[in-house]
Amino acid sequence: MLQTEARKILKDAPIMWRRINSIGIILDCNSTYANKLGYAKSEILGKSIFEHVPKEEFEAMNESLKAWFETGNVTDRKITFKKQDGNTFQGLLHATSLYDKKKNLLGSNTVIFDLTEISDEKIKEIKRFFIEAKNKLDEIKNNEYEKLDENSKSEYDGLKKMFDMLIIDDLKGLKNIK
Repeated sequence: MLQTEARKILKDAPIMWRRINSIGIILDCNSTYANKLGYAKSEILGKSIFEHVPKEEFEAMNESLKAWFETGNVTDRKITFKKQDGNTFQGLLHATSLYDKKKNLLGSNTVIFDLTEISDEKIKEIKRFFIEAKNKLDEIKNNEYEKLDENSKSEYDGLKKMFDMLIIDDLKGLKNIK
């Protein structure tokens, strides 16, 4: 999948990120997502999101998908994720919808916070990343947006919406969700 400048922001981000289509198939993810789950990126793409949660979490994941379909967003959804080695960790999922220019649902951008790694220092790192990402997206908007093709504009718009949601999120609250 072609990497736009907007998506390159997420490559080695301090947050887990994935893009899914409208039926929950993973279209892309960042290295943080792949590494945290213990897979090569090539082993993740094309797989269902249900492959990364234990069976007992299928209902919670279904509820998350249902909420996303109904509202276009999911915030603060606590889900247990399963690594390739079978170990699990608690994650906090946030998702925003991605649409084409005709407002047809294409999928979602999903960010997952690993709740086992949340500390004051990690929160500071994530906040810095969100500010840097917002600044980079603003730069793309000012310098390149009008030159982008429709798919790239759609991707930019989806990522902008995701970061707008995340930047106002109270990350300090992450420590209390465990």
